[in-house]
Amino acid sequence: MKIDLEQNYEELRARVREITSKYPDEYWRQLDADRTYPSEFVDEFSRSGLLSVLIPEEYGGEGRSLSEAVAIMEEIQANGCNGGTCHAQMYTMGTLLRHGNEDQKQRYLTKVATGELRLQVFGVTEEHTGTDTTKLRTFAEKVPGGYKINGHKFYIGRGMYSDLMLLLARTTPLDQVKKKTEGLSIFIVEMKEAKENGQLDIRPIRTTMNHSLTEIFINDLFVPDENLVGELGKGFRYILDSMNAERLLIAGECIGDARFFIERATDWANTRELFDRPIGMNQGIQFPIARAYASMKAAEMVVKKGCAMFESGKKVGEEANMALLLASEASWEAGNVAVQTFGGRGFDANYDIERKFRETRLYQVAPISKNMILAFLAEHVLGLPRSY
Repeated sequence: MKIDLEQNYEELRARVREITSKYPDEYWRQLDADRTYPSEFVDEFSRSGLLSVLIPEEYGGEGRSLSEAVAIMEEIQANGCNGGTCHAQMYTMGTLLRHGNEDQKQRYLTKVATGELRLQVFGVTEEHTGTDTTKLRTFAEKVPGGYKINGHKFYIGRGMYSDLMLLLARTTPLDQVKKKTEGLSIFIVEMKEAKENGQLDIRPIRTTMNHSLTEIFINDLFVPDENLVGELGKGFRYILDSMNAERLLIAGECIGDARFFIERATDWANTRELFDRPIGMNQGIQFPIARAYASMKAAEMVVKKGCAMFESGKKVGEEANMALLLASEASWEAGNVAVQTFGGRGFDANYDIERKFRETRLYQVAPISKNMILAFLAEHVLGLPRSY
């Protein structure tokens, strides 16, 4: 395994900047105020192929590496945009690619690659179970020709703006399996038809940040046999396959957020004058920015290592979890520094610090709480007793 520290994927970053330049701060500020979805932005990124770089060329994608996908998401964030509105497609498709059959890949991945279909929803989390996924209550009952599914999914991003959902449901009751991770299965749901038939009721949830979160009520949803992904009852293992890539991609986004905050804070410190001097001359301003930069660069190294290990086929649970932990803390630190540097203007929506500040705070809680990451490291890396 080799980590190329000189490789920056500038060609991909330039493609990202060409698009993000069309969606400046004002665009995101208005969306945030109105709590609306950036459909134009997502459509353009989909058509450009940048959201499908991890899909192999045989299915219409660019067949790029995870490191390249991370660079894309980092650059989106660094340019003031919100990759959380579309990042799920990057990692959700991995479950379909690795565990779906050829018919499913041809039917769906090819259209995801062209932007004809959006695969933005991972239907896993539930209100009563949270990260205790094995106890989810959504159940898929076998019926002739397929499955009838009932349940309730909660805090599901982009639920109102996706064509497809990968849905995790129990197919064997919890009290009838030997291991609690067994008896869970993944299904491909075509959401438009299901909504029109009244089988999906999707309701928005207002949150601190504009991430288009929803709850989804599933009412006698019929999913045909051919939309079962992989083997019946093996779904929990399949979603774990996607989680390491998800953690590394979002860690890359956090690096991008940290870049945004540090660049904005540095520029403000150089140009804002008080008491007849730039505020950046004061060590009380300099040192926090420099510390945030050092934290960002350290987290970036762990992200690079995690991607290199992932691409080499090595076990990457430790690195992926540490990357998300360190990068999310680095972005939050940089956000705090930016607010402090801007002073009162740091809370002014017209300067865009407070918007990004709210957005980046999410990643210490989702896709996995940093406390769960620490519990994983304590048990599986350090050999301490299981705490939950």
